[in-house]
Amino acid sequence: MEILIKAAQLITSLAILVTLHEFGHFIPAKLFKTRVEKFYLFFNPYFSFFRWKKVKGVAKKSWLSKSSPTSWSEDPDSTEWGIGWLPLGGYVKIAGMIDESMDTEQLKQEPQPWEFRSKKAWQRLIIMIGGVTVNLILGFIIYIGVVFTWGQVTLDQNKLESGLSVHPYLAKYGIYSGDKILKINGKQPLNLDDINKEILLRDARKIRVQHQDGKIQNIDLPATIDEELFQAGALPAFSLRSNKTVVAEVTKDSPAKAGGIKAKDQIFEVNGQNIQYYDEFQAILFANKNKKVDIKVARNGQAKDTTTLAIKVKDNGTIGILANSEFVDKSALSEKKYGFAQSISIGMSYGYHTLSDYVSQFKFVFTKKGATQIGGFASIGNMFPPLWDWHTFWLTTALLSIILAFMNILPIPALDGGHVVFLLYEMITGKEAPQKVLEVAQYIGIFLLLSLMIYANGADLVRWLIK
Repeated sequence: MEILIKAAQLITSLAILVTLHEFGHFIPAKLFKTRVEKFYLFFNPYFSFFRWKKVKGVAKKSWLSKSSPTSWSEDPDSTEWGIGWLPLGGYVKIAGMIDESMDTEQLKQEPQPWEFRSKKAWQRLIIMIGGVTVNLILGFIIYIGVVFTWGQVTLDQNKLESGLSVHPYLAKYGIYSGDKILKINGKQPLNLDDINKEILLRDARKIRVQHQDGKIQNIDLPATIDEELFQAGALPAFSLRSNKTVVAEVTKDSPAKAGGIKAKDQIFEVNGQNIQYYDEFQAILFANKNKKVDIKVARNGQAKDTTTLAIKVKDNGTIGILANSEFVDKSALSEKKYGFAQSISIGMSYGYHTLSDYVSQFKFVFTKKGATQIGGFASIGNMFPPLWDWHTFWLTTALLSIILAFMNILPIPALDGGHVVFLLYEMITGKEAPQKVLEVAQYIGIFLLLSLMIYANGADLVRWLIK
């Protein structure tokens, strides 16, 4: 059931984003009197779930059809609307343009005034960037609406009796679990999200820390701390402390599985040291990479039923478990509400940081570790919660909208950004790119995108098989 709920949220989100993205192309195309032959939500190779078109003023429709009825071609000025079966995107087919359909028959004829290729370069540019523009604006609007409706979660560190959970990697820089982060680059952080993103993605390096003994220290982190944390898998670096470390799931073929740890085991002692907080467990594992540790567990939470297991720690400081833990100091978290005017300002800032943070983390994709973390539709689906939650749904949809805008404007053939590159070339040089070059570029772009899609979704499949 959880999978179905996540899938439903993913498809709903994509339907909203794709439809509005394509309207971003459709509307300027119609304004510039360009013929739009088809408008499809999702792709329709071989057949479509639904087709609709107005032919000579009469609405015609077709269900589960392999192709458009011949009679529909009698009215070329009318757009065919449809829903495909492959939820990987959508498209508008604009007359006189090389697109995903690779239909070049029209281009063998003399240009017609209603065709894309007959329009001025600046008009074609507006048509091409329309989808990206809509997705970008949509992301900002959703963030404004989310802030106005639900506010923001804030962290009052004065109410943190146990301090923060800090990844053990940061101990080398003098930051430990139980500490509080008072300021980052001179500013008081709003919440945990701010603390993590300022350091990992926004180049914040000056940290003001209050240790458990009350001592306050200014710490300068190295310029490479973002890459260090990523490579060490120290994400998130900061969170609320949690206790009652109960194993929720044991990863297949992991040291924990081989050593006999089972789901519902409660970990309360490692190498003779009592475990009160989950981060204490993490710290011991991190300090014993590639070594064996003795983990004492209570079966099914029963203190009388205990056993000690020898488990070898992996080289990244983990043993292959997912834990259910209960946060302490939850009272330090609260929701702050805003009026409409404030929501606009905060929502715009939220959208700006979402875009800049995504661009910043893009650099990790080109590392060896980053390449292994690329995911496809299963990974995107897992961004949604197992129970339908409108707050999380809209936050995730806003993020995907901004990601879609950024990815589409990349100068890759077959994407909007690829078309924009050729249009800018034409506007600068006064010469159109040769038709053959456009066709070859489109083929290359489609090949690259399909290869990336196969790799990403294949990676999801491999992760599922070894889980």
